[in-house]
Amino acid sequence: MEQAAGECWVVGVDVGGSGVRVGAAPADRPVDPTGTRTVAAAAAARVSAAAGGQDARALLDRLLPALDTLVAGLPGGARIGAVAVGATGMALLGRDLAARLPGPLARATGARRLVLAGDAVTAYAGALGTAAGVVVAGGTGLVAIGLRPGGSWCRADGWGQLLGDCGGGAWIGRAGLEAALRAQDGRNGGSPVLLAAAERHYGPVAGLPAALQPRPDRAALLAEFAPAVVAAAEEGCPVASGLLRRAGEEIAATATAAATAAGQAEPRLALTGGLFRFDPLRRATLDALAVRLPAARPGPPDGPPLLGALRLAAAAAAVSAAVGTVAPEFPWPLDPPLLDVLDLAGPPDLPDLAAAEDGPRRP
Repeated sequence: MEQAAGECWVVGVDVGGSGVRVGAAPADRPVDPTGTRTVAAAAAARVSAAAGGQDARALLDRLLPALDTLVAGLPGGARIGAVAVGATGMALLGRDLAARLPGPLARATGARRLVLAGDAVTAYAGALGTAAGVVVAGGTGLVAIGLRPGGSWCRADGWGQLLGDCGGGAWIGRAGLEAALRAQDGRNGGSPVLLAAAERHYGPVAGLPAALQPRPDRAALLAEFAPAVVAAAEEGCPVASGLLRRAGEEIAATATAAATAAGQAEPRLALTGGLFRFDPLRRATLDALAVRLPAARPGPPDGPPLLGALRLAAAAAAVSAAVGTVAPEFPWPLDPPLLDVLDLAGPPDLPDLAAAEDGPRRP
Protein backbone atom coordinates (compact mmCIF):
# COMPACT_ATOMS: atom_id res chain seq x y z
CA MET A 1 0.00 0.00 0.00
CA GLU A 2 1.52 3.36 -1.00
CA GLN A 3 1.65 6.14 1.55
CA ALA A 4 -0.68 8.98 0.59
CA ALA A 5 -1.98 12.11 2.18
CA GLY A 6 -5.01 11.32 4.26
CA GLU A 7 -6.17 10.11 7.62
CA CYS A 8 -3.61 8.08 9.54
CA TRP A 9 -4.72 4.64 10.75
CA VAL A 10 -3.00 2.00 12.83
CA VAL A 11 -3.16 -1.79 12.58
CA GLY A 12 -3.06 -4.27 15.43
CA VAL A 13 -2.46 -8.00 15.10
CA ASP A 14 -3.25 -10.51 17.85
CA VAL A 15 -1.63 -13.91 17.21
CA GLY A 16 -2.92 -16.50 19.65
CA GLY A 17 -2.38 -20.19 19.96
CA SER A 18 -5.41 -21.00 17.82
CA GLY A 19 -6.16 -17.95 15.68
CA VAL A 20 -5.22 -14.52 14.37
CA ARG A 21 -7.23 -11.31 14.68
CA VAL A 22 -6.36 -8.14 12.80
CA GLY A 23 -7.86 -4.73 13.53
CA ALA A 24 -7.54 -1.17 12.26
CA ALA A 25 -8.46 2.12 13.92
CA PRO A 26 -7.82 5.84 13.36
CA ALA A 27 -4.54 6.87 14.98
CA ASP A 28 -5.59 10.33 16.13
CA ARG A 29 -8.17 9.36 18.76
CA PRO A 30 -8.53 6.79 21.55
CA VAL A 31 -9.17 3.31 20.24
CA ASP A 32 -12.82 2.35 20.56
CA PRO A 33 -13.12 -1.47 20.60
CA THR A 34 -16.73 -1.29 19.41
CA GLY A 35 -15.79 0.73 16.33
CA THR A 36 -12.65 -1.14 15.33
CA ARG A 37 -12.60 -2.76 11.90
CA THR A 38 -11.52 -6.39 12.35
CA VAL A 39 -10.72 -9.48 10.31
CA ALA A 40 -10.14 -12.93 11.83
CA ALA A 41 -8.34 -15.97 10.47
CA ALA A 42 -8.16 -19.47 11.90
CA ALA A 43 -4.43 -20.11 12.17
CA ALA A 44 -2.89 -22.03 15.03
CA ALA A 45 0.58 -20.91 16.10
CA ARG A 46 3.11 -23.36 14.68
CA VAL A 47 6.48 -24.22 16.18
CA SER A 48 9.09 -25.71 13.88
CA ALA A 49 12.69 -26.81 14.32
CA ALA A 50 13.67 -25.06 11.07
CA ALA A 51 12.38 -21.74 12.38
CA GLY A 52 13.88 -22.25 15.81
CA GLY A 53 10.49 -21.49 17.36
CA GLN A 54 7.36 -19.86 15.99
CA ASP A 55 7.14 -20.26 12.23
CA ALA A 56 6.93 -16.83 10.58
CA ARG A 57 6.17 -18.15 7.10
CA ALA A 58 3.18 -20.16 8.32
CA LEU A 59 1.91 -17.04 10.09
CA LEU A 60 2.42 -14.75 7.09
CA ASP A 61 0.54 -17.15 4.83
CA ARG A 62 -2.59 -16.47 6.90
CA LEU A 63 -1.86 -12.94 8.06
CA LEU A 64 -1.12 -11.22 4.75
CA PRO A 65 -4.48 -12.07 3.10
CA ALA A 66 -6.27 -10.85 6.23
CA LEU A 67 -4.24 -7.63 6.12
CA ASP A 68 -5.05 -7.13 2.43
CA THR A 69 -8.76 -7.49 3.19
CA LEU A 70 -8.55 -5.03 6.07
CA VAL A 71 -6.49 -2.41 4.25
CA ALA A 72 -8.75 -2.59 1.19
CA GLY A 73 -11.71 -1.65 3.36
CA LEU A 74 -10.18 1.53 4.78
CA PRO A 75 -11.40 4.95 3.67
CA GLY A 76 -9.90 6.33 0.47
CA GLY A 77 -6.56 8.06 1.03
CA ALA A 78 -6.02 6.41 4.41
CA ARG A 79 -2.44 5.58 5.29
CA ILE A 80 -1.07 3.18 7.90
CA GLY A 81 1.20 4.88 10.42
CA ALA A 82 2.18 1.84 12.48
CA VAL A 83 1.53 -1.87 12.89
CA ALA A 84 1.74 -3.75 16.19
CA VAL A 85 1.97 -7.54 16.33
CA GLY A 86 1.41 -9.33 19.61
CA ALA A 87 2.28 -13.01 19.23
CA THR A 88 2.30 -16.00 21.48
CA GLY A 89 5.87 -17.17 22.05
CA MET A 90 7.40 -13.88 20.88
CA ALA A 91 9.53 -13.52 24.01
CA LEU A 92 10.96 -17.05 24.01
CA LEU A 93 10.39 -18.51 20.55
CA GLY A 94 10.07 -15.42 18.37
CA ARG A 95 13.44 -15.23 16.61
CA ASP A 96 11.97 -16.18 13.23
CA LEU A 97 9.09 -13.75 13.71
CA ALA A 98 11.43 -10.85 14.52
CA ALA A 99 13.58 -11.63 11.48
CA ARG A 100 10.90 -12.27 8.88
CA LEU A 101 7.86 -10.14 9.73
CA PRO A 102 9.18 -6.58 9.18
CA GLY A 103 9.74 -6.67 5.41
CA PRO A 104 6.41 -8.24 4.37
CA LEU A 105 4.44 -6.13 6.83
CA ALA A 106 6.12 -2.93 5.63
CA ARG A 107 5.30 -3.76 2.02
CA ALA A 108 1.73 -4.78 2.83
CA THR A 109 0.89 -1.66 4.81
CA GLY A 110 3.43 1.07 4.04
CA ALA A 111 3.79 1.62 7.80
CA ARG A 112 6.79 3.47 9.20
CA ARG A 113 6.76 1.78 12.60
CA LEU A 114 6.42 -1.85 13.63
CA VAL A 115 5.85 -2.94 17.21
CA LEU A 116 6.76 -6.54 18.01
CA ALA A 117 5.42 -7.75 21.34
CA GLY A 118 4.72 -10.87 23.28
CA ASP A 119 1.05 -11.66 23.62
CA ALA A 120 1.38 -10.98 27.34
CA VAL A 121 2.22 -7.33 26.59
CA THR A 122 -0.69 -6.82 24.19
CA ALA A 123 -2.97 -8.50 26.72
CA TYR A 124 -1.70 -6.09 29.37
CA ALA A 125 -2.05 -3.00 27.19
CA GLY A 126 -5.57 -4.05 26.23
CA ALA A 127 -6.63 -4.79 29.79
CA LEU A 128 -4.98 -2.01 31.83
CA GLY A 129 -3.42 0.40 29.35
CA THR A 130 -0.40 2.04 30.98
CA ALA A 131 -1.60 1.65 34.58
CA ALA A 132 0.52 -0.40 36.96
CA GLY A 133 -0.97 -3.75 37.88
CA VAL A 134 -1.09 -7.43 36.95
CA VAL A 135 -2.80 -9.11 34.00
CA VAL A 136 -3.36 -12.82 33.53
CA ALA A 137 -3.76 -13.78 29.88
CA GLY A 138 -5.40 -17.15 29.43
CA GLY A 139 -6.04 -18.87 26.13
CA THR A 140 -4.27 -21.84 24.64
CA GLY A 141 -1.41 -20.91 26.96
CA LEU A 142 -1.22 -19.03 30.26
CA VAL A 143 0.97 -16.14 31.33
CA ALA A 144 0.80 -13.43 33.97
CA ILE A 145 2.57 -10.12 33.57
CA GLY A 146 3.06 -7.28 35.99
CA LEU A 147 4.17 -3.71 35.46
CA ARG A 148 6.18 -2.08 38.21
CA PRO A 149 5.06 1.49 38.92
CA GLY A 150 7.24 3.60 36.64
CA GLY A 151 9.37 0.56 35.98
CA SER A 152 9.62 -2.64 33.99
CA TRP A 153 7.81 -5.83 33.06
CA CYS A 154 7.64 -8.91 35.31
CA ARG A 155 6.53 -12.16 33.66
CA ALA A 156 5.46 -15.42 35.29
CA ASP A 157 4.93 -18.70 33.40
CA GLY A 158 4.27 -18.51 29.68
CA TRP A 159 6.82 -21.31 29.29
CA GLY A 160 4.79 -23.17 26.66
CA GLN A 161 2.65 -26.27 26.81
CA LEU A 162 5.56 -28.69 27.29
CA LEU A 163 7.10 -26.93 30.29
CA GLY A 164 4.43 -24.69 31.75
CA ASP A 165 1.38 -22.59 30.79
CA CYS A 166 -0.13 -24.16 33.91
CA GLY A 167 -3.88 -23.73 34.05
CA GLY A 168 -4.12 -22.67 30.40
CA GLY A 169 -6.29 -24.21 27.71
CA ALA A 170 -3.73 -26.75 26.51
CA TRP A 171 -2.93 -27.69 30.13
CA ILE A 172 -6.62 -28.28 30.89
CA GLY A 173 -7.13 -30.19 27.65
CA ARG A 174 -4.12 -32.41 28.28
CA ALA A 175 -5.21 -33.09 31.88
CA GLY A 176 -8.68 -33.98 30.65
CA LEU A 177 -7.29 -36.37 28.05
CA GLU A 178 -5.05 -37.96 30.67
CA ALA A 179 -8.15 -38.59 32.79
CA ALA A 180 -9.84 -40.09 29.72
CA LEU A 181 -6.93 -42.46 29.11
CA ARG A 182 -6.86 -43.42 32.80
CA ALA A 183 -10.50 -44.44 32.43
CA GLN A 184 -9.63 -46.39 29.28
CA ASP A 185 -6.94 -48.31 31.21
CA GLY A 186 -8.93 -48.71 34.43
CA ARG A 187 -6.41 -46.67 36.43
CA ASN A 188 -7.21 -44.43 39.38
CA GLY A 189 -8.23 -40.86 38.52
CA GLY A 190 -10.02 -41.76 35.33
CA SER A 191 -13.25 -40.24 34.08
CA PRO A 192 -15.64 -42.24 31.89
CA VAL A 193 -17.38 -38.96 31.05
CA LEU A 194 -14.15 -37.46 29.70
CA LEU A 195 -13.33 -40.71 27.89
CA ALA A 196 -16.64 -40.53 26.04
CA ALA A 197 -16.04 -36.86 25.26
CA ALA A 198 -12.54 -37.58 23.95
CA GLU A 199 -13.84 -40.27 21.62
CA ARG A 200 -16.54 -37.92 20.32
CA HIS A 201 -13.98 -35.21 19.64
CA TYR A 202 -10.92 -37.14 18.43
CA GLY A 203 -12.15 -40.64 17.60
CA PRO A 204 -10.82 -43.84 19.19
CA VAL A 205 -8.36 -42.89 21.93
CA ALA A 206 -5.84 -45.46 20.72
CA GLY A 207 -5.15 -43.04 17.87
CA LEU A 208 -4.46 -40.04 20.09
CA PRO A 209 -0.65 -40.35 20.30
CA ALA A 210 -0.26 -40.52 16.54
CA ALA A 211 -2.81 -37.74 16.03
CA LEU A 212 -1.29 -35.29 18.53
CA GLN A 213 2.40 -35.84 19.12
CA PRO A 214 3.78 -35.13 15.60
CA ARG A 215 1.69 -31.98 15.10
CA PRO A 216 3.38 -28.54 15.19
CA ASP A 217 0.04 -27.10 16.37
CA ARG A 218 -0.27 -29.62 19.20
CA ALA A 219 -1.01 -26.96 21.81
CA ALA A 220 -4.08 -25.77 19.89
CA LEU A 221 -5.31 -29.34 19.45
CA LEU A 222 -4.99 -30.01 23.18
CA ALA A 223 -6.77 -26.76 24.00
CA GLU A 224 -9.70 -27.84 21.83
CA PHE A 225 -10.58 -30.33 24.58
CA ALA A 226 -10.74 -27.73 27.37
CA PRO A 227 -14.42 -26.85 26.67
CA ALA A 228 -15.28 -30.55 27.03
CA VAL A 229 -13.64 -30.56 30.47
CA VAL A 230 -15.67 -27.50 31.47
CA ALA A 231 -18.87 -29.11 30.16
CA ALA A 232 -18.14 -32.31 32.10
CA ALA A 233 -17.60 -30.30 35.28
CA GLU A 234 -20.91 -28.49 34.78
CA GLU A 235 -22.59 -31.89 34.37
CA GLY A 236 -21.22 -33.00 37.74
CA CYS A 237 -18.11 -35.01 36.80
CA PRO A 238 -15.95 -34.89 39.95
CA VAL A 239 -12.72 -35.48 38.04
CA ALA A 240 -13.40 -32.57 35.68
CA SER A 241 -14.42 -30.34 38.58
CA GLY A 242 -11.18 -31.18 40.34
CA LEU A 243 -9.18 -30.33 37.23
CA LEU A 244 -10.76 -26.87 37.05
CA ARG A 245 -10.03 -26.27 40.74
CA ARG A 246 -6.40 -27.22 40.13
CA ALA A 247 -6.28 -24.95 37.09
CA GLY A 248 -7.65 -22.05 39.15
CA GLU A 249 -5.02 -22.64 41.82
CA GLU A 250 -2.25 -22.72 39.22
CA ILE A 251 -3.48 -19.50 37.64
CA ALA A 252 -3.72 -17.77 41.02
CA ALA A 253 -0.18 -18.91 41.89
CA THR A 254 1.11 -17.48 38.61
CA ALA A 255 -0.68 -14.16 39.19
CA THR A 256 0.74 -13.99 42.71
CA ALA A 257 4.26 -14.60 41.42
CA ALA A 258 3.93 -11.75 38.92
CA ALA A 259 2.53 -9.41 41.58
CA THR A 260 5.34 -10.28 43.99
CA ALA A 261 8.00 -9.71 41.33
CA ALA A 262 6.41 -6.35 40.50
CA GLY A 263 6.44 -5.35 44.18
CA GLN A 264 2.67 -5.02 44.32
CA ALA A 265 0.90 -6.29 47.43
CA GLU A 266 -2.47 -4.79 46.40
CA PRO A 267 -2.37 -4.92 42.61
CA ARG A 268 -5.03 -3.87 40.22
CA LEU A 269 -5.68 -7.20 38.47
CA ALA A 270 -7.44 -8.26 35.29
CA LEU A 271 -8.16 -11.67 33.80
CA THR A 272 -8.26 -11.56 30.02
CA GLY A 273 -8.39 -13.99 27.12
CA GLY A 274 -10.82 -16.58 25.84
CA LEU A 275 -10.12 -19.01 28.69
CA PHE A 276 -11.94 -16.83 31.19
CA ARG A 277 -15.21 -16.94 29.30
CA PHE A 278 -15.72 -20.25 31.13
CA ASP A 279 -17.48 -19.27 34.35
CA PRO A 280 -16.45 -22.35 36.37
CA LEU A 281 -12.77 -21.67 35.69
CA ARG A 282 -13.11 -17.95 36.33
CA ARG A 283 -14.81 -18.65 39.66
CA ALA A 284 -12.14 -21.19 40.60
CA THR A 285 -9.43 -18.65 39.79
CA LEU A 286 -11.04 -15.85 41.80
CA ASP A 287 -11.59 -18.20 44.75
CA ALA A 288 -7.92 -19.18 44.71
CA LEU A 289 -6.84 -15.53 44.34
CA ALA A 290 -8.90 -14.60 47.41
CA VAL A 291 -6.67 -16.96 49.39
CA ARG A 292 -3.29 -16.32 47.74
CA LEU A 293 -3.56 -12.61 46.97
CA PRO A 294 -6.39 -11.33 49.16
CA ALA A 295 -5.56 -7.64 48.73
CA ALA A 296 -5.72 -7.79 44.93
CA ARG A 297 -8.32 -5.61 43.21
CA PRO A 298 -9.80 -7.72 40.39
CA GLY A 299 -11.72 -5.86 37.74
CA PRO A 300 -12.86 -6.27 34.15
CA PRO A 301 -10.28 -5.60 31.43
CA ASP A 302 -10.67 -2.53 29.23
CA GLY A 303 -10.72 -4.85 26.24
CA PRO A 304 -9.06 -7.85 24.56
CA PRO A 305 -5.43 -8.25 23.45
CA LEU A 306 -6.33 -6.83 20.02
CA LEU A 307 -7.16 -3.55 21.75
CA GLY A 308 -3.70 -3.71 23.32
CA ALA A 309 -2.06 -4.19 19.94
CA LEU A 310 -3.94 -1.17 18.58
CA ARG A 311 -2.94 0.92 21.59
CA LEU A 312 0.71 -0.03 21.05
CA ALA A 313 0.44 0.81 17.35
CA ALA A 314 -1.16 4.19 18.10
CA ALA A 315 1.67 5.05 20.48
CA ALA A 316 4.25 4.06 17.85
CA ALA A 317 2.46 6.17 15.22
CA ALA A 318 2.61 9.15 17.58
CA VAL A 319 6.37 8.67 17.85
CA SER A 320 6.57 8.50 14.05
CA ALA A 321 4.46 11.63 13.60
CA ALA A 322 6.75 13.55 15.94
CA VAL A 323 9.98 12.73 14.09
CA GLY A 324 11.82 16.00 13.48
CA THR A 325 10.25 17.62 16.53
CA VAL A 326 10.24 16.27 20.06
CA ALA A 327 9.26 12.60 19.91
CA PRO A 328 6.99 11.63 22.81
CA GLU A 329 8.32 8.87 25.01
CA PHE A 330 6.82 5.46 24.26
CA PRO A 331 4.46 4.90 27.21
CA TRP A 332 5.36 1.25 27.91
CA PRO A 333 8.85 0.00 28.85
CA LEU A 334 10.76 -1.41 25.88
CA ASP A 335 12.30 -4.77 26.65
CA PRO A 336 13.23 -6.74 23.48
CA PRO A 337 12.14 -9.35 22.57
CA LEU A 338 9.16 -8.91 24.91
CA LEU A 339 8.45 -5.45 23.47
CA ASP A 340 10.32 -3.63 20.73
CA VAL A 341 9.60 -0.79 18.29
CA LEU A 342 11.27 -0.87 14.87
CA ASP A 343 11.66 1.86 12.25
CA LEU A 344 10.54 0.53 8.86
CA ALA A 345 11.30 3.67 6.85
CA GLY A 346 13.44 2.85 3.85
CA PRO A 347 13.41 2.02 0.13
CA PRO A 348 10.16 0.23 -0.78
CA ASP A 349 11.92 -2.33 -3.00
CA LEU A 350 14.03 -3.98 -0.31
CA PRO A 351 13.54 -7.77 -0.64
CA ASP A 352 13.18 -8.02 3.13
CA LEU A 353 13.88 -5.13 5.48
CA ALA A 354 14.83 -7.58 8.22
CA ALA A 355 17.51 -9.08 5.99
CA ALA A 356 19.04 -5.76 4.96
CA GLU A 357 22.60 -5.14 6.14
CA ASP A 358 21.61 -2.78 8.91
CA GLY A 359 18.22 -4.35 9.58
CA PRO A 360 15.22 -2.35 10.76
CA ARG A 361 16.08 0.66 12.91
CA ARG A 362 14.82 1.47 16.38
CA PRO A 363 13.42 4.98 16.75
